[in-house]
Amino acid sequence: MTLPLIGVQHDLEVSRSALPGSAVGRLAPGLALTCAIAAIAYALRTAPGLSAFSPMILAIVVGAAFRAAFGAQAWAKEGSAFSLRRLLRLAIILLGLQLTATQVAEVGASGVAIIALTLVATFVFTTWLGRLLGVSPKLAQLIAAGTSICGASAIVAANAVTRGDEEDVAYAVACVTVFGSVAMFVYPLLPGLLGLAPHAYGLWSGASIHEVAQAVAAGFAHGAESGEAGTVAKLTRVAMLAPVVLLLGTAFVRRASHAGGEGASVKTPTPWFVIGFIALACLNSAITIPPDVKEPIVALTAFLLTVALAAMGLGVDVAKLKAKGLRPFLLGLAAFLFIASFSLALVKLTT
Repeated sequence: MTLPLIGVQHDLEVSRSALPGSAVGRLAPGLALTCAIAAIAYALRTAPGLSAFSPMILAIVVGAAFRAAFGAQAWAKEGSAFSLRRLLRLAIILLGLQLTATQVAEVGASGVAIIALTLVATFVFTTWLGRLLGVSPKLAQLIAAGTSICGASAIVAANAVTRGDEEDVAYAVACVTVFGSVAMFVYPLLPGLLGLAPHAYGLWSGASIHEVAQAVAAGFAHGAESGEAGTVAKLTRVAMLAPVVLLLGTAFVRRASHAGGEGASVKTPTPWFVIGFIALACLNSAITIPPDVKEPIVALTAFLLTVALAAMGLGVDVAKLKAKGLRPFLLGLAAFLFIASFSLALVKLTT
């Protein structure tokens, strides 16, 4: 009877290890760390001089600083990976509730055309120049996505299918942070010099500034009309995140297939989080979601994105980041100057 009892005991132990509670136990330390870093990022945003930066940007900095000070922590690995993958995808899905077809319609056909042409031209220019400068294709694509669409959110969404490393993401986020912040402070000084009416200035801001918060701040710095136009234009750009991510995923598999390397035997990925994003945007267009329901979801979305960027920061090796050199930064600068000038030319031609 001893051997059967030992067998039963072993089976029980195996079944217990397979219980969800054991997975939760493994994830909890890393999740707690990424959430704590996100909370610190929100707190830092209230400090003088840091209010212009989004919590997402601050979270990746704090996460990278933690990694530099204490090294990679094995106990946080699984929870951090969960934050970077699962929570990120959930956040991108929830972003769909911040968009409606009405908002896109308010921009008008010419406005949508300006935004779409600017996005495509900037993406193509940035990836082309990246090849000339010798910047790795994955990093060039992340800088292109962040510059042409919506900053850090676009970078982490694009990286979900291009599969760059943490240093690529950190470098790309640094680029859009620096140049988006420059735009946020410089743009409000230019409408008079450039002869831009309030609506035209708002459209330009929304079509070219990197982060949503940066575009909104720059728009409202010139008045309510400019702010509203800039916000709607920027959200229209965010809506274009879905098709760009789908195309990037397809391109990744094709390149891998030709090279015979990673992903060579993998089919074109189906980024279900993008489909969820589109579905919630359609739902938000079809029905009116009460503010007391939507506002907490919007806040949760921002927090989840911040947690994901905290996890990204924890994976950043500063030495590897420095090793990438100055060329990607120059690429980010060139992309910023291109999107600003190209979109301005289109706005001037059509308004």
